[in-house]
Amino acid sequence: MNAAARLVLAVALLAAGLAQGRDWPEHPVTVVVPFPAGGPSDIAARPVALGLAKAFDKLFVIENHPGEGGNAGAALVAQSAPDGYTLLISSSGPIVINPSLYRELAYDPRRDLAPVTALLRVPLVLAVHPSVPANNLQELMALIRKQDGKLRYASAGNGTPQHLTGELFRTVAGLRMAHVPYQGSADAIDDLLAARIPMMFDSTVAIIPYIKSGKLRPIAVTGVRRARELPQVPTFAEAGLRGVESYAWYGLFARAGTPPEIVRKLNAETIRVMRSPEFQSVLRETGSDYVGDTPDNFARFIGAETDKWAVIVKASGATVD
Repeated sequence: MNAAARLVLAVALLAAGLAQGRDWPEHPVTVVVPFPAGGPSDIAARPVALGLAKAFDKLFVIENHPGEGGNAGAALVAQSAPDGYTLLISSSGPIVINPSLYRELAYDPRRDLAPVTALLRVPLVLAVHPSVPANNLQELMALIRKQDGKLRYASAGNGTPQHLTGELFRTVAGLRMAHVPYQGSADAIDDLLAARIPMMFDSTVAIIPYIKSGKLRPIAVTGVRRARELPQVPTFAEAGLRGVESYAWYGLFARAGTPPEIVRKLNAETIRVMRSPEFQSVLRETGSDYVGDTPDNFARFIGAETDKWAVIVKASGATVD
């Protein structure tokens, strides 16, 4: 094929993509959530799907496809047609952590998924049982050093943001601690409430009720600013330890290769949904800041997060296969 023919083909493909983008969506859209129904990802997925359905006057149907730490659902979208009819709403794990945690994946998030926008970004809280003799971060770090690797911390499982945030804390502070993985956040919190484990990191969404009831003591939050729902709790930087910044975040993705016009339409309408009173209430309830963004900025954020967690995964030695 000569240069002129290639140019004609490129123009034709571009025109076809633009036409497809203008007409999209012509039938229902599937929104894959790669975790069980009722989990944290649904907190973002359900109001977004409802808002997009109203905006486009087409069904946006949520399908939960759990398995393999979110990999099964992410792979389903990564292997779908790039036509905008199969979308992904996922937490950070399958996008920026699992590529380092698993030796083999059936997809490459950077290659196979097109970022649309961030939806939620929720800080984590380091909380301890009230019986732990530490009222602030400096006292807790002194206690951890005194126990020299014997003090245990819980997480929702190997390679979860909770686990790796604990590893980030341990690495930055130069501490030795014992990690105890659980089969999910609820089981870990149960043992923390019963004082069978002394401390853990978890998202503000999961742990704030127990802090407000006095059943757990907050030490510090992992955001760059204090959590709206916990204004009395300092950030790690305020408490004297910089470098412990971590979020449980959620984002919207299409299949890579989806026509740019469709991605732009999705981004614009999702941003409108996120500015609605309904979604603003979700932000307040989860303690998230507004994080609607352009696809390019979201892609850069994902790149930085991928590099950051690759270092922590390697340092921790965590693996799940």
